[in-house]
Amino acid sequence: MAKDWLRYDQMVEDALRGVVRRALTEAAMSGLPGDHHFYITFRTDNPTVRIPGHLKAQYPREMTIVLQHQFWDLHVADESFGVTLSFGGKHEPLHIPFAAVVSFADPSVKFALQFDAGEAENDDEILDGDDGEPAEPSLALEKPAEKPALADQRGDADKGEAVASGGATVVALDAFRKKQP
Repeated sequence: MAKDWLRYDQMVEDALRGVVRRALTEAAMSGLPGDHHFYITFRTDNPTVRIPGHLKAQYPREMTIVLQHQFWDLHVADESFGVTLSFGGKHEPLHIPFAAVVSFADPSVKFALQFDAGEAENDDEILDGDDGEPAEPSLALEKPAEKPALADQRGDADKGEAVASGGATVVALDAFRKKQP
């Protein structure tokens, strides 16, 4: 197979991460309108993620946070975002690079994105299976079947608490492309 010098898969993924960046920027500037709320799953094992040690120990691989009613200090930069959430009644700051984001969902409008945020050390190692084809970001158009389990058993996911991974049904973009006869 010929080498893809332009890496269209990465261009698409970067563009879709821009959607996440813009949604978070809007929320930081104006708050979340109506019933909008965000489920954001990210890799805690990404070396540039900064979260408290007890959360890292509890979620050594992935964690999902919910931004809805109670979150503070949401700020968005080109490559990352930061937010303060309550865990067990204590406010904890989180710093999450967009490259660590695995999925983003706004269940109020049945919108979700899934990204490849694998453990590969370089882009050439991020592959989808044994066929050598690059992984493709996915777009989900179905509302999550159920809420993920609460990370903080005393917390409330609808109030900006962290939740464990799980939830949305993700449909690959290929499912919406017209089939060739």
